[in-house]
Amino acid sequence: MEDQKIISGATEQEIWDTIAADLAAEGELLDYNVIIDQDGRQTELYIDIDLGGGFESGSELTQLSAPLSVNRDFKFAIHDEDFLDTIGKFFGLEDMKMGYPELDDHVVIKTNAPEKVRELFADAEIRTLFTGLEDFDFGIHTHHLEDSDGDQTFLEFNLNRGITDATELRKLYHAFYTVLVGLEK
Repeated sequence: MEDQKIISGATEQEIWDTIAADLAAEGELLDYNVIIDQDGRQTELYIDIDLGGGFESGSELTQLSAPLSVNRDFKFAIHDEDFLDTIGKFFGLEDMKMGYPELDDHVVIKTNAPEKVRELFADAEIRTLFTGLEDFDFGIHTHHLEDSDGDQTFLEFNLNRGITDATELRKLYHAFYTVLVGLEK
């Protein structure tokens, strides 16, 4: 079994300088998986680009995932609004409104603590990032880990696009990490 590559640094800039160099060294990137260790928090970055072939159309995924050190009852899930969500809203399906129209008009938000979500997305830079994304989901998920006695709670972000540009990846990571830190306060 191959050891998991871990990238760490004293600052976010140092980490992303290393990742940018690592991505550049990879050449044509189809699969990339590293653990980013920042301030003792570990976030897995996974990129998978399947070009398909024959009758297959291929697929792409960029994923960030980090275990949460505190297991609270707080839950939230955000995804971009699609056609079915628009129909559901027409028929009365409700989602949380944050009070930021540019984001509220673009995403569907489910939570058991609206004020906490508003706090997590108070940063205009984070809201702008999520307003510009398509085909994504972001939230708290619980997974049963086979090598442990119980379940583990994770913050997860999934984007159905394989991002290989270090600058764009860093913006996603920064927003993810900011929310992660906010959750663990």
